[in-house]
Amino acid sequence: MMKKYIILLVVIFIAINLSAQELSFKMEELTAPDFIKAVDKSSKTCIIPIGVFEKHGPHLPLGTDLYMSREYTLRAVVEEYAVVFPWYYFSQINEAKHQPGTIAYSPELIWKVLQETLDELSRNGFEKIIIVNGHGGNNAFLNYFGMAQLSEPRDYALYWFRPEGNSEVRRKVREMTQNDQYDQHAGNSETSVMLAAHPEVVYQERAGEQSGVDLDRIKHLPFDYTGIWWYASFPNHYGGDGAKSSAEAGELLINSTVKQLVEMIKAVKNDTAVPELQKQFYNESANPLKTKQ
Repeated sequence: MMKKYIILLVVIFIAINLSAQELSFKMEELTAPDFIKAVDKSSKTCIIPIGVFEKHGPHLPLGTDLYMSREYTLRAVVEEYAVVFPWYYFSQINEAKHQPGTIAYSPELIWKVLQETLDELSRNGFEKIIIVNGHGGNNAFLNYFGMAQLSEPRDYALYWFRPEGNSEVRRKVREMTQNDQYDQHAGNSETSVMLAAHPEVVYQERAGEQSGVDLDRIKHLPFDYTGIWWYASFPNHYGGDGAKSSAEAGELLINSTVKQLVEMIKAVKNDTAVPELQKQFYNESANPLKTKQ
């Protein structure tokens, strides 16, 4: 009798603990019934961490931007729940097509995949979508893509997380590592972040095998923009020096970014202005002659 009683207690204990388990924030881990709960728990908010496959110097993995954007996001949603979309790497990376491992989809495809992803998330109940971008080569694309959302009515609002640099954090990072003059791509900062987040895929001893110095090969052109600018500066697809980076410095950088992202998620979940303004804009766009002058 005692044995049956103990077994019953164990079963009850397991059941209570299972029911108390929180919903996963990773979309790929949710069952269909749990997905419905997650949409509600997230206040209908989904985050898409975006990266790309490209060379990151001789010492960091091709998926560095994916690792970074996802690391920021996964840490943030522990504090402020939102559903996190799986690994997304359909990005603009034409400037690195000369380097091995680059997966450069056509401009038409990256546009269509992102748009249809947003449409499908909206169809599945999300009303607010946040993009956390880990790849600098996406910046111009995402700016225009965001503006293009106004081309027709949408049932969702799109937000793009753009963290601000913290001068005090940067100062501490330099003191802990080095003053990296060309700290842009796979340099001191990115290498530090990867050492903190995923040291198992970092080969820091190789960081000095190639140069990350800006060659500045089109400095003779004033007041100019040309698409070849990145290749003109950093043909090795390496900007900076990751040789003296550290995980401790990386934690400072990650924590600074995550703090801002948590603040943004909270603000977005509570936001009513953007959806209301979009609705007003779409209505006025359909009848511009009736817009109050």
